[in-house]
Amino acid sequence: MARQNRPRTALDAPRGRSGMLPRSPQQPSRDRFGRATEWIARAMGTPWFLIGLSLFCAAWLAWNTLLPANLRFDASDNGFTALTLVLSLQASYAAPLILLAQNRQDDRDRVQIEQDRQRSERNLADTEYLAREIVALRMALTDVSSEAVTREVLRDELRALWADLQARDAGEEPEQLAADREEKRRRTERREKAEREARER
Repeated sequence: MARQNRPRTALDAPRGRSGMLPRSPQQPSRDRFGRATEWIARAMGTPWFLIGLSLFCAAWLAWNTLLPANLRFDASDNGFTALTLVLSLQASYAAPLILLAQNRQDDRDRVQIEQDRQRSERNLADTEYLAREIVALRMALTDVSSEAVTREVLRDELRALWADLQARDAGEEPEQLAADREEKRRRTERREKAEREARER
């Protein structure tokens, strides 16, 4: 009964939000996180980051060395332990961020390579199709040129007809005339075929 009460929608109509699974708004966007990691990795690879880190270390060392002892928060007697921890923390986060950015770049390169491969396959298929079409056109043109009536063929046919009319006036048998004309036509075809083969060679 529950199926009968459920409203039916047409197959060509798009499904609404009610037919889809609810999306959790608390999930962070992986693409946004990936873009952030790439931005951080790109920023750490610039000279400005190195200059800023050097200035930060120099200011830290100067503060904890030149100021009075009651204002120092990282004594030099302990070997600047806090500075060492800060730099180690920065290095431990920098390496994974750089690897994440490199993995995203590898994924993009893989997609680009796949697209290039598909484009190359399409270009190859188009080239083969065009080559087949050109061959078909050349064959069609060859057939048309071989079937075209040249002046010599037309003259031979007219001569054969003229000879047929003269022989008919002279009282010769028409079967013999038809055989002679067929023999002349075969000789003409053989001669044209030989000329065409000589031109093709």
